[in-house]
Amino acid sequence: MASAASANLNAVRETMDVLLEISRLLNTGLDMESLSICVRLCEQGINPEALSAVIKELRKASESLKVQKLPQIEQYCWKEWFLL
Repeated sequence: MASAASANLNAVRETMDVLLEISRLLNTGLDMESLSICVRLCEQGINPEALSAVIKELRKASESLKVQKLPQIEQYCWKEWFLL
C-alpha cells in the first residue's frame, strides 16, 4: 500500500513539474504554489478561462496600486534625503 501511495505521489510531482515547465515556457508568471492552487481550483470545477481572467485582473490591479504608490514613495525618499 505504501508503494502505491509513493508511486502516486511521484506521479503528482512529475505532473506538477511538467505543468510548471509549460507555465514557464508560456511566460505565465506563475510560481509552483500559484500553479498548484490553479490546478486544484480547476479540479474542483472552476472554469480555467474565468480563472485566467481573474488572475489577469488581479495583476492589473496590483500594477495600478504600485504605480499609484510610487510617487508617494519617491516623495518620502526625497524628504528623508533632504533632512539628512
